[in-house]
Amino acid sequence: MKFSARLPALAAAFLVAQSLASFADEGMTPYGTAKVDMHEYPEINQVFDVNYEDPNGLVTLAAFVKNTRKVVPGKTVVVSHGPELRAFAKQNYDKYYGLMDMMAELADQGVEFRMCSNAVRAAGYKPEDMHGFVTVVPAGFAEVVLLQSEGYEYINPIPLPVGGLRELEEAN
Repeated sequence: MKFSARLPALAAAFLVAQSLASFADEGMTPYGTAKVDMHEYPEINQVFDVNYEDPNGLVTLAAFVKNTRKVVPGKTVVVSHGPELRAFAKQNYDKYYGLMDMMAELADQGVEFRMCSNAVRAAGYKPEDMHGFVTVVPAGFAEVVLLQSEGYEYINPIPLPVGGLRELEEAN
C-alpha cells in the first residue's frame, strides 16, 4: 500500500488519539485550571504561636517566617511556650547551634522572640538561661492575646512542611 493511500487512515487514527487524549485530560481535570492572583499584601503585623514537641520544628518555623515576611510587610513576633524552648537555652547551644543561628538571623532582621516565663520555669530554666535575642514575658498565651488586641494577626505555624509532597503522592 502506498503512503498516500494510508494517509486518510493515519489522519483518522491521529484524530481518534487526539480525541481520547482530550477526553482523558478532561476526565482528569473536571474542574479546570487554577487561577493566579499574585496581588500585594498591605502591612499586617503577625504573631507566630509556637509550641513544638521537637525543637527541629524551628527549621520549618524559620521558613514560614521568611516566606511570610517576603510578601507581607509588618512587624513579626514569635511567641514560644513549648518544649522547643530548650533549644533557646544557652547551655544547649552546642546541640542546637544550627537552629539558634537561624533564629538569631531572624532576630537580626527584626523578628522579635518572646518566651513564656511559666514554660521557662516549668522546664527548669531561668530567664537568664536564654539567648540574648529572647525576651521572657509573663505568659505565652497572654502575650499572644495582648498582641492580637494590638492588631497582630495570629499564625499557628504547625511544623508540617509541604516540600516533597508530590513525591509522596506519586509513591502511593
